[in-house]
Amino acid sequence: MGQNSSFEPLKPVAPRTRAVLGVGFFVLFIAVWAAATLGGFIKPLFLADPVKTFAAGYRLFTEYGFLSDIGITVYRVMGGFVLAMIVGLPLGIAMGAFKPIEAFFGPFVSFARYLPASAFIPLLILWAGVGEAQKLLVIFIGSVFQIVLMVAVIIGETRRDLMEAALTLGASRRGVVTRVLLPNASPQIAETLRLVLGWAWTYVIVAELVGADSGIGHMIMDSQRFLDTGQMIFGIFIIGVIGLITDFAFRAINVWLFPWYAGR
Repeated sequence: MGQNSSFEPLKPVAPRTRAVLGVGFFVLFIAVWAAATLGGFIKPLFLADPVKTFAAGYRLFTEYGFLSDIGITVYRVMGGFVLAMIVGLPLGIAMGAFKPIEAFFGPFVSFARYLPASAFIPLLILWAGVGEAQKLLVIFIGSVFQIVLMVAVIIGETRRDLMEAALTLGASRRGVVTRVLLPNASPQIAETLRLVLGWAWTYVIVAELVGADSGIGHMIMDSQRFLDTGQMIFGIFIIGVIGLITDFAFRAINVWLFPWYAGR
């Protein structure tokens, strides 16, 4: 019997097929969810059915101003993530390009990236209070060390023959970094930032669960007090939708900036 050619390792999938398969999973997921809840297999106290969940979502938008909570959460994610990029990108590039800098910062960065950002929340509340600075710092701490280490690894994997050719042609050290290392590593760095942005969303919800009076995480905690699983699930659903939108946007920007790399 011949093997199905659609399942050849690393064989690309047509865009239309990819879209159908992706939507198909969501349809299957909602169908299983509806069968489990509407069929009485799971009590509403523990898991609301899809109808009640989306009805709760409608009330959040029309009665409780949920759109402002979404805006605040998006601001916190992007604010903390941009701060992490401002610090993490230059340091990661420097560590990847110059081994003495890597030897100096590397052990600490490797140590710090294992520290959970949530563990800093009590300290950050003492240092920065319960305002926006505390939320931004949680996201910053959770993202910056990942960016530094991953960017350093990407820069450090540049082929040495490219650098040697540039030096032979008279390039300076700065020229090697700006004309060889960065152009070669930029597509992978962009993909790294896309991944870290996804992690930033997990940190903001943790930050909003403690000492917050707005945001999606705050709404989820309020819903938990009233045992409203519909609102809780809808809040989680919205986080996933926003994350999916930002992920697609990041991918589109990467394809536009680096079209030669997108097809790999």
